[in-house]
Amino acid sequence: MNTPEKPQAPRAKREKPEPAPITQEQVLRAFTDNPTKVLAYRQLSRRLGVTTKGQREEIFAHIKALRKKGLILLLQNDEYRLADSEAVATALMPSSARKSAKKADLPVEPPRNLSVQAQFGQDPIVHRRRSAGFDYVDGDDRPERAPSNTVIGTVDLATPNFAFVVPEGTGNADDIRVFTDQLKFALQGDIVRVRLRSSRDGRPVGDVVEVLKRVRPEIVGRLQVQGTLGFVQPDNRKVYFDVFVPPHLLHDARTGDKVLVRINEFPEDSSRQPVGEVVRNFGAAGGHEAEINAIMAEFGLPFEFPQEVEEESEAISEVIAEDEIARRRDFRDITTFTIDPADAKDFDDALSIRKLENGHWEVGVHIADVTHYVRPGTELEREGKHRATSVYLVDRVIPMLPERLSNGLCSLRPHEDKLTFSAVFELDEKGKLYESWFGKTIIHSDRRFSYEEAQERIESKEGDYAEEINVLNDMAHKICAQRFKQGAITFETQEVKFRLDEHGKPLGVYVKERKDAHKMIEEFMLLANRKVAEFVFNLKKTKPRFTMVYRTHDAPEPERLQTFALFAQKFGYKLKLENPKKISTELNNLSSEVVGKPEQNVLQGLAIRTMAKAIYTTEPLGHFGLAFAHYSHFTSPIRRYPDMMAHRLLEHYLEGGKNVPAEPVEEECKHSSAREKLAANAERASIKFKQVEFMLDEVGNTFKGVVSGLTERGMYVEIEENKCEGMVRLSDIPGDEFELDKDNYRIVGRRTKRIIQFGDEMDVVVKSANLLDRTIDFELVDNRPDFVKKREAEERRTRGGGAPRGYRDYDKGGKSGGMAKGAHKGKRR
Repeated sequence: MNTPEKPQAPRAKREKPEPAPITQEQVLRAFTDNPTKVLAYRQLSRRLGVTTKGQREEIFAHIKALRKKGLILLLQNDEYRLADSEAVATALMPSSARKSAKKADLPVEPPRNLSVQAQFGQDPIVHRRRSAGFDYVDGDDRPERAPSNTVIGTVDLATPNFAFVVPEGTGNADDIRVFTDQLKFALQGDIVRVRLRSSRDGRPVGDVVEVLKRVRPEIVGRLQVQGTLGFVQPDNRKVYFDVFVPPHLLHDARTGDKVLVRINEFPEDSSRQPVGEVVRNFGAAGGHEAEINAIMAEFGLPFEFPQEVEEESEAISEVIAEDEIARRRDFRDITTFTIDPADAKDFDDALSIRKLENGHWEVGVHIADVTHYVRPGTELEREGKHRATSVYLVDRVIPMLPERLSNGLCSLRPHEDKLTFSAVFELDEKGKLYESWFGKTIIHSDRRFSYEEAQERIESKEGDYAEEINVLNDMAHKICAQRFKQGAITFETQEVKFRLDEHGKPLGVYVKERKDAHKMIEEFMLLANRKVAEFVFNLKKTKPRFTMVYRTHDAPEPERLQTFALFAQKFGYKLKLENPKKISTELNNLSSEVVGKPEQNVLQGLAIRTMAKAIYTTEPLGHFGLAFAHYSHFTSPIRRYPDMMAHRLLEHYLEGGKNVPAEPVEEECKHSSAREKLAANAERASIKFKQVEFMLDEVGNTFKGVVSGLTERGMYVEIEENKCEGMVRLSDIPGDEFELDKDNYRIVGRRTKRIIQFGDEMDVVVKSANLLDRTIDFELVDNRPDFVKKREAEERRTRGGGAPRGYRDYDKGGKSGGMAKGAHKGKRR
């Protein structure tokens, strides 16, 4: 007999988790973050995100306890401030470090060298508070989940509040958002195990349960010493914690010094701070050498070559053996020259030209034969592979290879026999290509031109080798026209350059101008890179093709293109980007239309960021931006490791070698792509520092600029003449209170409805320039009539604040369009 089933009980509603408790240390940190400020109870509540009665009671209890310990003082009513900062530093000191200091019997000394504090207006102790995420769950009370609910991935820091963990080998899986209080102090690039626990806005959220590999536990920042205790505040704003340095690990570093600290203790408790040791002191923060060296350390760039690498390079003979010359095609009697920047020392490419009997021209693109000197298995090879690229900071080059090679043996200096790897082309005067040849050569450069000297030959048609340069320039124009006809894109970024004095101080900032001489060299380098890639690809007609290093560039994602089209439409430009075959034509037409207009830099810069990033890979996927089916990097082996890889592979196949396994080459491609990205970030950081340093002497001066970004806090303005970018805070814009209208890419005045958008021209005054934060602050020039300003001041007095009326009549307005700064980046996928 079957027993009737009992009706299933209704599922209990999931109770909302209680808000995270407010700890005493959180309350204390609110004061240590602002050691000179007076904080009232309500301010504390807002800072700590108090939402419940229980949390309010906790704050009162903690304030009472902190007063009893003598850490904070009651001033009046419910207003408090930090009391004994030395006692606070000791209270915050990790227990292990406190024991170390006690064992060492170290005396408490007053802070040293407070001149930096006075100069830059920074507080003696700076702690970065890690506020809980909006769906924070206390890790200690969370039940363990099955191991199947964990994912291994790489940390990508996004903001001081959260990071993304990019899962390993999961294809199109979404990145996992992890709030920094649940990261276990993992840093950029670290490998972690993440436990998935929820999702917000369709994006998975998790917590780090284990840091599997710490890639680089070092941080660059400014040291603050209180008594004998040190704290390092990171330069990188994405790093979400300070590092505690006990007295015996300061190694004579002082308050205000820029230092490199190595973390040797990561606490389990996220409310504590990692403990580290000062391993390199760069000197007083704000100084030229200190800041540039700090940038090098921040991005892990090397300061010198290992001794064994230098010894290997010095041991290489300068003599070219006769049997080596005999194996090569000899170009020493053919007109050959180099064209490079005036201050260049590493000449890795040269052009030769001669007229053939059939009336065509033979043009040789000769590239330094670096792999002849840098052999596999050597220390030179290992160091070059690790560095992967030369890095060009504003005042120095961090080379991939030692100077003996980069500026000596391999550099194609004039009037010297040099070993080269060449791509030789037969072309007519219209730039039509008939034949190509690739192989090892020897050359003898007749002349070293700077770009300026070559440009003089192009413009005046006079001077030595003027005829040859003009023939090459005419062919380059025709090759370029054909490239754009096939769908290449014309958008280019502007390169900022500096005029520096002997101490590295910037005397001027300017935008590097690209003239015909630059474009001529570029076209022949593009031709060589493309033809080398095509040659290797076509050596084998069936899959798997011969392994090669390709430089690939994917077509932009349709969603990002449509976002860009909507943005351009705000300026009055209509783009039809639905047809993939018409994308390049539409973008090129836009590029031509915006030339000379205020929105030119904004639109061209955003168009470039809309594109995918070029990478190195063994997959022959083509290059969208250049409109090449196959493209490699062959022409700069002195400064790029992928070019050395391409040289070795091409030589191997020319000698009849079999196919090379792709996997090891692909790994080296990934490493080179990562190092290239790191180098670009370091170069940008050095440029930003020099721009801020330059603007220090311009405080109080007025400039014309263009709105280049909009956020909820303020609008960014880029000065037209020097490309320095700074912020005007929304609260400082005269005449109204402004809010970000993200959907329409603009800010709007609440009362006057005044609109400010991307590309609007603005007159700004340099308000301040902060070397430590690498930021520039502007304020708008108030061009309103005096009677409007007086009326506004009177209204503010009578109303006790608030926005004035009547500003709209005097607003000059601006062109339509705009996008919130950062909106173009799109969501992480």
